[in-house]
Amino acid sequence: MSDSPRLGGKSALLVFVLVLAAYVVESQLTQYVQATLKYRQPYFLIYIVHSSFSIIFPLHVTYLSLTMGRPVKDYTSGLSLAIKRHIAGNPTEPEGAKFPWPRFATMLGLMTVGVTLPGLLWFCAVSLAPLTDVAAIWNANAFFAYVITVKMFKLPWQGKRTFAVFLAIAGVMAVIYGGASTQEDSNKQPEISRVVPTATAPLLGDLLTLIASVGYGLYQVLYKKYLALPSDPEREESPQSSYTPIPRASFDNIDPLVEDLTSRDPRPISDVTVYPPPFGLHPNLLTSLAGILTLLFLWIPLPILHYVGAEPFHWPTNWYVALVISGIALSGVVFNAGFMILLGVWGPIIASIGNLLTTVLTFASDVVFGAGMEAVTFWNFMGSVAIVVAFGILVEDLVVGR
Repeated sequence: MSDSPRLGGKSALLVFVLVLAAYVVESQLTQYVQATLKYRQPYFLIYIVHSSFSIIFPLHVTYLSLTMGRPVKDYTSGLSLAIKRHIAGNPTEPEGAKFPWPRFATMLGLMTVGVTLPGLLWFCAVSLAPLTDVAAIWNANAFFAYVITVKMFKLPWQGKRTFAVFLAIAGVMAVIYGGASTQEDSNKQPEISRVVPTATAPLLGDLLTLIASVGYGLYQVLYKKYLALPSDPEREESPQSSYTPIPRASFDNIDPLVEDLTSRDPRPISDVTVYPPPFGLHPNLLTSLAGILTLLFLWIPLPILHYVGAEPFHWPTNWYVALVISGIALSGVVFNAGFMILLGVWGPIIASIGNLLTTVLTFASDVVFGAGMEAVTFWNFMGSVAIVVAFGILVEDLVVGR
């Protein structure tokens, strides 16, 4: 069978569906717990959610061990080898080489900061601005990711991709402003306005979301460039197909949308090492380690915020609030772990454009669980169609154009 990469195969498509669903669930529950249940503790919420990232790698590697009948050590040794070769830029780095702990720890620390700061701003914004606005502006990170990608990798501005990105952003804007007339009519329809949580400071919430969007676009590109393995696609013939990283000088000059960086290592790999790592295991390791760092260190601002009065701390008032927070944490784990996988497979452009579909789903969920069909306007509908079409253009460009 063919050894060329595709869109990550069935595994990546399943991850994509889970990412879309998880984002909508996380968004709705986050706004619900802060705006309706009045538990407004954005920093504490993000601390809980990001600390929960630590569970994804143990769950993944345990599942592999139980289903494949191999000890966990076989998978961790393969991960160690892949990371050493990637950081060293040497595809034949021996298994016994010393692990580059200082550089790996530095990269991991920067990753934790990069994913935490935009996330914190997002959690704050959800309690201040309408959920559809927050989702739309946040997902404009696709535009910023594209611009940063072109500049950082010194790529040409490709007409089809540029059109797709701007079409998606135009769709996002249509979803945002297309509902303005419905919001203005809410005074005439009190039964609708009672269901939708009130935005306490929409301008501030939109501004915080915009800053978070730019920051997350930058984070996506830096993650793909420095942390993701150069090639992590699911192969058609076997999950154990061989590939190795390539030198950093070569990687800097390639198209980061998707790559075929397959090469064969002439040096033998021991039988007790699973190499290359199974699909998604490497990004899940990074996600879990970021969660551990969050758990160990990012509790420190909690007493400071309480002392200065910026976020007076108090525990959830009842078990129901705690249960909703648990739902936010679980959906946040699924979203962030899945998105890291897609970044490694698809690259920042197509992953972020695909993530724009959450705008459509969030709008649909607002219609189902909020204002109903009265919230649907012509521009809402056309904006959603534009986002879907833009994603389809990029997928077609990826599959046919290569």
